[in-house]
Amino acid sequence: MPMFMGEYNHNLDEKGRVTVPARFREELGAEFVMTKGLDQCLFIYSTDEWETLTERLRQLPFTRSDARSFVRLFFSGASQGSFDSQGRALIPANLREYADLDREAVIIGVGARIEVWAREAWERFQNVAEESYEELAEELTELGSLL
Repeated sequence: MPMFMGEYNHNLDEKGRVTVPARFREELGAEFVMTKGLDQCLFIYSTDEWETLTERLRQLPFTRSDARSFVRLFFSGASQGSFDSQGRALIPANLREYADLDREAVIIGVGARIEVWAREAWERFQNVAEESYEELAEELTELGSLL
């Protein structure tokens, strides 16, 4: 299972391509899947992780409208990708629009996936989340989910 971590700043070129850190490329392999994430970022998964996630999503009850809506949006935004010879990945126009990616991008490792954020959105998220970081840790620890 891939393990992604760290934060990297990169610019998109005029064609909507972004350089993915070499360490992340090695973990992803030659092909990957990119889709709409949560909090207005993009998620990138290795093909193996995507298959695992797909299987879990298939278990959701299709009779629930919220499950149907989520699955529709998640899969309709998905795109298979690969790297060019310079280690760049093309971000499709619909995904660039969703994540408000124009020029500056932040690429972060989040365990089993990579997230791509517009710089301004990432900074806004960090400013809010860092204020409650310790509270979140306490709540998740109480649920037996952390540390």
